[in-house]
Amino acid sequence: MFGLIGKMRAQPGQRDALIAILLESTGGMPGCLSYVVARDEGEEDAIWITEVWDGEDSHKASLSLPQVQAAIARARPLIAGFDSRIRTVPAGGAGLAG
Repeated sequence: MFGLIGKMRAQPGQRDALIAILLESTGGMPGCLSYVVARDEGEEDAIWITEVWDGEDSHKASLSLPQVQAAIARARPLIAGFDSRIRTVPAGGAGLAG
C-alpha cells in the first residue's frame, strides 16, 4: 500500500468551496482505498488530506484522470499553498485489508 498525508491551505474564506471540489473528484479512482478530507481545528483555512492507495502507480495514474484534472483546474485559484506532505506505508486499519 501507498499513503500520503498532506496539509493544504485555502485562500481566506474558501476552505469549504475547496473541500467541495476535492470531494467531488474522488469517485472512480482505480486503486484508491481511502481519500479523506478534513478541516484543521486550529487553522481556519487549513485542510488535511489523507490518502491510501493500493500502490504508488495507482496514485500517479489518478493524476491524469479527466475528473481529477478538472478538479485541479477548478481548485487551483482557491489554493493558497501547501504546508506538509508525508509519504506513508499503511499497514491496515478500519476499512483496509491488513
